[in-house]
Amino acid sequence: MTTAGYSGTPLLKKLGVKDGQAALLVAIPETVKELSGFKNWGRVKAVKTPRGISGGPYDYIHFFTASETALNAALPALKKALAQSGLIWVSWPKKASGVPSTVTENTVRALALKTGLVDIKVCAIDETWSGLKLVIPVKNRKK
Repeated sequence: MTTAGYSGTPLLKKLGVKDGQAALLVAIPETVKELSGFKNWGRVKAVKTPRGISGGPYDYIHFFTASETALNAALPALKKALAQSGLIWVSWPKKASGVPSTVTENTVRALALKTGLVDIKVCAIDETWSGLKLVIPVKNRKK
């Protein structure tokens, strides 16, 4: 298991991945093998695009994108597929990566708030990707 960023903490631990979680992985890059190769999901669905998401609720959702338009279109469906106490990671290319992108941390935060989600953590996924962890605010969770 590799570590991301500078903390020395294993990536899966930083992301809050736990054995038995129901997971939806969207557009996971080949370079992030820890997620795609994790064997202890309760159930996992990996898709290339967020179109037609089904099979929720999911405890863990991770969406990789370089497009603000795609993120704006996907967030309502991702929220709908999310378990009330689940989490969504949205990852985008770091500016220093050289990967063209219209997404920044502020973009993710603004679109999340518009969708009724709040951010609670940011982390480096790897040399290319950053991520922002989103959740449904406790006061807004359905019982």
